[in-house]
Amino acid sequence: MSFVLNEEQQILRDSAKGFIAEKSPVTELRRLRDSKDDNGFDTNLWSQMAEMGFAGIVIPEEYGGVGFGYRGLGLVLEEAGRSLTASPLVSTSLLCTSALLIGGSEEQKKTLLPEIAAGSLVMAMAMDEGAHHAPAKIATTAAKDGDGFTINGTKSFVLDGHVAGKLIVAARTHSEPGDKTGITLFIVEADAAGISRSRHTMVDSRNAAEITFNDVKVGHDHVLGNVDGGFAILDEALDRSRIGLSAEMLGSAQEAYERTMDYLKERKQFGVVIGSFQGLKHRAAKMFCELELCKSVVADALNAIDERRNDVPQSASLTKARVGATFNEVSSEAVQMHGGIGVTDEYEIGFFLKRARVADATFGNVAFHSQRYAELEGY
Repeated sequence: MSFVLNEEQQILRDSAKGFIAEKSPVTELRRLRDSKDDNGFDTNLWSQMAEMGFAGIVIPEEYGGVGFGYRGLGLVLEEAGRSLTASPLVSTSLLCTSALLIGGSEEQKKTLLPEIAAGSLVMAMAMDEGAHHAPAKIATTAAKDGDGFTINGTKSFVLDGHVAGKLIVAARTHSEPGDKTGITLFIVEADAAGISRSRHTMVDSRNAAEITFNDVKVGHDHVLGNVDGGFAILDEALDRSRIGLSAEMLGSAQEAYERTMDYLKERKQFGVVIGSFQGLKHRAAKMFCELELCKSVVADALNAIDERRNDVPQSASLTKARVGATFNEVSSEAVQMHGGIGVTDEYEIGFFLKRARVADATFGNVAFHSQRYAELEGY
């Protein structure tokens, strides 16, 4: 396992960096927010990202993708994080694509993966039901109904759920909420009869939806994986997504840090630049060390997925907790070091603080993964 990028990975990073910096600076997120864009992301930009191959990086070539692995997708997500790019990369190309790769039938893969790679299909994972991430606490039911199932329940915090063409729905076909057994995943048309969707704009100006299922009928061929065996697929897909999201968070944290260091070198107080103050130097050095640690943690976790190592669950929780804590700290310090202007909407640094809080809560926050890591290690 190497932390050094090979030539192809370096080319991918450079192309992603140039493309995203030009096409999707932070000002684009501000425009989407202020215009109250119906989609919450630029569909034209998403089409261009698909043309660049970003939408299908982890999808094998036989299904229309580029087969560049999760390390490759992590590089793109890191660059997207630097500019706070709003796109279906996480909801579709990371989370739902992972679920399809892990548990999808050959027919499901041949049908859906090429559309995702082409950028023509946005998918969303309808999973959590409460205020906090708890993938086993699923109360939504899928009752046997003839040759199929009838789904009833409500899902919250569904990323890009209001614009998705298809949903992957986690529902309980057996047992009680909290039990990891008895959960089944279904691929459902987002506009199917009985589905109602309500869009919510989060504090970071990204999308999440509340989706209600009222007697939604699905056939047995809509099952992703096996009946009652959905949690294993969901858990593995989530671990890959936690690592990928951590790569995005790392990019955002690095950008916030670099912007702050530039500011410390320019802002003068008492006739000298504030970066010369010893207290600020100490705080900057601490952030630098934490970010360097996070770079290694993220790279190792992405490699763990591609190498199919047995410690992916531990790597996922360690990475999400480590990067989540660092991003929260760096974004808070960035706003503080900017002083009063740091909390004004005129400056972009506050966008990073808001993104840190939402990204931390997505797929489990620092507390969730600290506890999970301890349990996985036998404590």
